Parts: sequence; C-alpha cells; structure tokens
Amino acid sequence: MRHVHLGRTGLAVSRLCLGTMTFGLQCDEDVSRAILDRAAAGGITFLDTADVYPVGGGFETVGRTEEIVGRWLEGRRHDFVVATKCCGAMSERRWDRGASRKHIMDAIDGSLRRLRTDYVDLYQLHHPDPETPIDESLRALDDVVRAGKARYVGCSNFPAYQVARALGRSEVLGVARFDSAQPRYNLLFRQIERDLLPLCREEGIGVIPYNPLAGGLLSGKHRRDSGPTPGTRFMLGNAAERYQDRYWHAREFDTVEALRPLAAEAGLSLASLALAWVLAEPAITAPIVGASRPDQLDDAVAATEKPLDAALKARLDQITRAYRWGDDPR
Repeated sequence: MRHVHLGRTGLAVSRLCLGTMTFGLQCDEDVSRAILDRAAAGGITFLDTADVYPVGGGFETVGRTEEIVGRWLEGRRHDFVVATKCCGAMSERRWDRGASRKHIMDAIDGSLRRLRTDYVDLYQLHHPDPETPIDESLRALDDVVRAGKARYVGCSNFPAYQVARALGRSEVLGVARFDSAQPRYNLLFRQIERDLLPLCREEGIGVIPYNPLAGGLLSGKHRRDSGPTPGTRFMLGNAAERYQDRYWHAREFDTVEALRPLAAEAGLSLASLALAWVLAEPAITAPIVGASRPDQLDDAVAATEKPLDAALKARLDQITRAYRWGDDPR
C-alpha cells in the first residue's frame, strides 16, 4: 500500500482510509474487528471515525464505534493514523453538539476516552455550525492542538466558500488551519470538482472523500426493481432516507448499468473501477472506504494496484459528466 502526504503536511497516510461508521450497528464487534484486521493486512494504516457513529443509530448508540476502534487499537496505537470528528448531537442537551468552544473541548476528551488514546492524529469538524462563529471554533481547535490532544485539524462537509473563509481567518488569528477536507465524492456526485477540489489543490489541503462507492450503489449489487436491500445503508435506521434520497433513483441506476461493460473491459469489478476513478483525481489524498464484511475491502485494495488508464478515465468522465454540474432531469 502506497503512502502519501496529507496535503501540505508532513503526515504520511495510506492511499486508502478505512471508514468505520458501520461498526456497532450494521456490524457487530466481532465483524468490525475482522474488518479492521483485513484492512491492516492490506496495508491500510489510516482510520477514520466520529463520535456520533455508528451511522443509522441514535443517542443510545453514539460513541459505540469509537469504543470498538479503541479496544482494537490497544497495543498497536502507534501503527495507525487515527482521525475522528465532532459536531453531531451526542445527547438531548442543547450544548452537547455543534462547534462551540464548550462542545469541542468536551468532545475531544470524550473521543480520547473511547478511543483509549491520549491523542488523535486528525481532529475534524463533522459539518458547519451556523450558530457558532468560525473564529470561536478555530481558536478551540488550536487549543486542542496546543494541548497535544490532536496533531492536525480538518473539516468535513464544508462547502468551498466556508473552507476558504476558515483558511483566511486562521491566517489572521495565527491559529491551526484546516489541513484536510472530507467531502462526499464519487462518479454520481462530482460537484466539488468545480470549486472545492481546485481550492484544496491550490492551498495544499488533503482531501479524504467519503462515499466513493455511493453508499454501495456503485458496487453494482443493488437492483432498483427489488427495492433497497435490508441490512444496507439504504435501509439502516435514520440513515436510510438520506441514502435513498442521494442515490436511489432511475438515473443513477441507469448510470451504473452503463459503467458495467467498462469495468468488464478493464478486468475490474465495478467497485474497483469506481474507486480507481476517485484515486485518479490529482487532488485526492485517500478515499474513505467502508465495509460491512471483511472481503469487501479486497476490491478497494485492488483499485490501488492498477492505475486507471487515461482513455478509460475520459470515458468515465464523459458518461458521468452531468453529475459534475448537478444537472438532474428528475
């Protein structure tokens, strides 16, 4: 597994990042540990989680994923780069969410306790908080770094203009800046190519995109006529509606069918093809790959072993060009 630097930093991360949001609900602890073992065997040394995981759960499950990862990490913490996130609601208490100084300081301590470590390598704001001034959040994150509780900070789900503004405010305030961005990106969602990716390339921000397989739709295993598959994100608790709204549409299924012959022609699984396309984008540092079974990681690792042919990438770009502009005939 090749390693690359996270943006302009000196931090080396594996070319793939293991996403863990399935741990604790979609996957029990034994399966979660088997997935972590398979990832490690494949050379994946970059792990991403969040305090609100597992996906699809509620207040009764928040923190469960970090606890599973923390137990698995015991005795091998320094063999892995660990990233986590805060901002999501952790309880009914109004102050137990968002990017305020209070919540960031409480949240990092909670994550460190669950992960059984005294620091994380990357600490990220999970999404923008319109109720908190960005200066307050940035100063709090800087204090987290200065206290040695995180090495770097980043953001997730921030639009380009908010990333740019945060960079400017960090420079003015003289505090730690966002060194990574975690956006949604795949063949069926390409809008960030217009603004966020150029910004990240210019500013030296590492990009660790989630949903590179569109929640599994780009694996080709789903069939529209049979409806969402039980046990997948398309039927998982409070995540089901979000994933169906993103991807469960006729146009997306038609696109997947158009991609099948290209994968066969290239000698790749559809999942490997879709992930190889994400890896071929120069701005991408490490796509976040998730799994509900250990063997699902095999396609991901295979995608790193065979660079995508330029002519094939051009064909994929052409087939999915409408998704770059957000054009939607629905």
